[in-house]
Amino acid sequence: MTNSIYIHIPFCTNICTYCDFSKFFYNKEWVSNYLDSLKKEILDNYKGEVIKTIYIGGGTPSCLSIDELNKLFDIIKIFNKDIEEFTFECNIDITEDKIKLLKANGVNRISIGVQTINEHLLKVLGRHHTKEDVYNKINMIKKYIDNINIDLMYALPLETMEDLNNDLDFITSLNIKHVSAYSLIIEPNTKLYIDNVSNIDEDLDYQMYIYIKNYLKNKGFNNYEISNYCIKGYESKHNLVYWNNLNYYGFGIGASGYIDNIRYDNTKSYKEYTNGKYRYDEHTLNFEEILENEFILGLRKIDGIDIDLFDKKYHMNILSIPTVKKLLNENKLIVSNNRVKINEEYIYTSNRILVEFLRGGS
Repeated sequence: MTNSIYIHIPFCTNICTYCDFSKFFYNKEWVSNYLDSLKKEILDNYKGEVIKTIYIGGGTPSCLSIDELNKLFDIIKIFNKDIEEFTFECNIDITEDKIKLLKANGVNRISIGVQTINEHLLKVLGRHHTKEDVYNKINMIKKYIDNINIDLMYALPLETMEDLNNDLDFITSLNIKHVSAYSLIIEPNTKLYIDNVSNIDEDLDYQMYIYIKNYLKNKGFNNYEISNYCIKGYESKHNLVYWNNLNYYGFGIGASGYIDNIRYDNTKSYKEYTNGKYRYDEHTLNFEEILENEFILGLRKIDGIDIDLFDKKYHMNILSIPTVKKLLNENKLIVSNNRVKINEEYIYTSNRILVEFLRGGS
């Protein structure tokens, strides 16, 4: 069953390295051609299922003009929708006219990239908004759409615990519903890497992770996935599709999808995509790979994997799987409330546990 859609809009107002054309600035002709190709990809691949969640993200979709957004929403009318959650990613510079347009077209959740409100750290990231900009924009958005996620980035170069506390104090004062907190990892070919900036000390990274977890818990946020926190009832339904290893369509340059045991990645080439060559790679998963995905994704959830649902889905006892038994014996996994999950002591180093499921242990 496929009832979720991810649409990637790679255009942005900042220089980035995601796709082969994104090093250039926003270009109206490219946007128009891209949206035409997006429509064709959807018409060629969408099978008419009822769609429950839509996520428009990647790049900066809010940089599209009103006319371009109208064109995008006309494309989305292709879907047979019974929407529970419709998320749109945006930057701080989104206008009230655009928010009104999103609301009128069914968007009921906003994800906004704040990252930090500390001026010296914003300079490191090449961001130009201020604390006041964020405050004013969030309050404007809340007049139309109340379900808001803020992306917080931590472990930034030169960041202190005081800086982190400033960010958390400010973000929680906005009375938003959801926070995604990601540790900065400096990747090759990024500006910070080219500028020879290093990742912060791992011990400080860990201290920041624990501080965020405890701070948000004290403010009423539930840590329901390794990097995600929400007020009860405001978990991201779309992202839970990924973590529950369910099917979803991915449309657009660089998008990924999972349909009928096939995981696929679209091309990152603008030229190829607009010439109708959408797929870069696709792979049909065998049973062992499906189980690997089930664990690697499902154990990202703090509550882990439901034992009965796993049995119903795969006709096997999760507790009989050798890798699971091994990790239970090591106390890295535990059983609680009929669920298998990562022991809280090991959440920060969860990748070291998840990689165990790539070693043929199932």
